[in-house]
Amino acid sequence: MDNLIPKISLKNLLSNDSDSLTMLSSALKNHGFFVITDHNIPHDLFHRSYEFSKNFFNLDLAIKNKYSYRENAGARGYTPFGKETALGETVPDLKEFWHHGPVVDDTYDHRIMKNIHVDEIKEFNKVFDDLFFEMNNLGSSLLKSISLSLELPSDYFEKSTSKGNSLLRLIHYPPSNNENIYRAREHADINLITLLIGANEPGLEVKDKLGNWIPVSSSFEDIVCNIGDMMQLITDKVLKSTPHRVVKYKTDEIKSRYSIPFFLHPSPDTILKSIYNNDDTGVLAHDFLDERLKAIKLY
Repeated sequence: MDNLIPKISLKNLLSNDSDSLTMLSSALKNHGFFVITDHNIPHDLFHRSYEFSKNFFNLDLAIKNKYSYRENAGARGYTPFGKETALGETVPDLKEFWHHGPVVDDTYDHRIMKNIHVDEIKEFNKVFDDLFFEMNNLGSSLLKSISLSLELPSDYFEKSTSKGNSLLRLIHYPPSNNENIYRAREHADINLITLLIGANEPGLEVKDKLGNWIPVSSSFEDIVCNIGDMMQLITDKVLKSTPHRVVKYKTDEIKSRYSIPFFLHPSPDTILKSIYNNDDTGVLAHDFLDERLKAIKLY
């Protein structure tokens, strides 16, 4: 069933290849997931990022906890194991994670927080500053193709996202037995689009229109992309924010699982409104995000 998730060359997309744009449009409208190949992000940066992520999560819990800022819903820094709970669920996800955003200056919205420096790991912040920069550029390029697929100007999203509230999430799912196979329960993402690097570990599944769960696989170097709720909202559900989950198959070895998604957000002052209905008053991106963070128990 993996072949239901199409693989699309970024190189072809950016050259406005008609077949690639058609494939993208179909993927966006049918299940909201696709895999990007032929990007130019150095593969070594992916490997270094996972290495540094593991180094952080291997620190003593007391050290990790000093980087936890629950009062800001974990917008930056460390969120401990068992804190986040998927929307509508009562059992927390089996993960701990770290949030890293852009290098901000006074040209950014004041609600976008500065990153937290990790003293114990040399070059930690530099590695993730570099990864954020690359993923943000890739996301901006993809938004141009998505805009064209919607018959919008290619720069439609540029103003709202050039200094957006995007973030990298470093996730660690500790080793778990088969009593609870749901490492991350069914959920949809909040943002415009999500880019996931290194999705070669088994466990990520997408829910299709008939309610079937489709395993997503890619090589370590490819990037899995999916649509989030903000994009679904402004396209009046023409583009699908597809439910997905992370499971531990009973045949899998009992070991840690690591993941690094990049969540592309607009700036907090962006009005999320329909691209089709001029009468739509919309909702402030900051308010939309804030409401969802409370719903998933990060406040």
